[in-house]
Amino acid sequence: VEIINALTPSLESPPAGAVDILHAGLIPLLVVRLKTEQDEIQELILGTLSNCLRVEASEALATDAITILKKKLTHPSATIRSKAAQVILKIGTHPEGKSTVCEEVIPLLVSLLEDTDPEVQANAAGALMFATIKPKGRCLALRAEAIPRLLKLVAVENSKARLSAIKTLTMLAEVAEGRRKLLERTDIFQQCLRDPSEAVKRAAKIAIRVIRWKPF
Repeated sequence: VEIINALTPSLESPPAGAVDILHAGLIPLLVVRLKTEQDEIQELILGTLSNCLRVEASEALATDAITILKKKLTHPSATIRSKAAQVILKIGTHPEGKSTVCEEVIPLLVSLLEDTDPEVQANAAGALMFATIKPKGRCLALRAEAIPRLLKLVAVENSKARLSAIKTLTMLAEVAEGRRKLLERTDIFQQCLRDPSEAVKRAAKIAIRVIRWKPF
């Protein structure tokens, strides 16, 4: 629990209007419109959903939003792929969303860690972090070969992607198989202890501690 609390970023308060949209019951309509609207409108809808889902995710889950968002993760537009991953990230911050995300989209999120767009990579890593809080999610991520892809992101210039990658790797180190693989790569985390970002340095310290943990 302590590790999860340390790894989970603080979420900003939702912008004005998000709560009103939720109270008006507009989430199902917005989700459905993702199927038919032009790309520019889809971008706006995804941004709106991301803001609203800071509050709660039950309506989005009830409308099977994950099925639609999965398709958006492979959209030709990098902006839509990125925003879809961000919405999935927000769903994963809620207890009722973690199971759905981990069961439905982990292999796709792992593949997006190698996307050509840095923002897509960062949001995919962030969504994967929440999906791997559950033990089943960690096992699915390991099966999808997430570790080598995440290790590559630890070395990128995008601090957002680097931070999420370190946090996700820390979750995977909670599994014996993940810990064994990461024990050979602690040098990567040691380098992060000199990172200009305090958040990255803190995450790297936690990662090293978890990876090196031994039973009595």
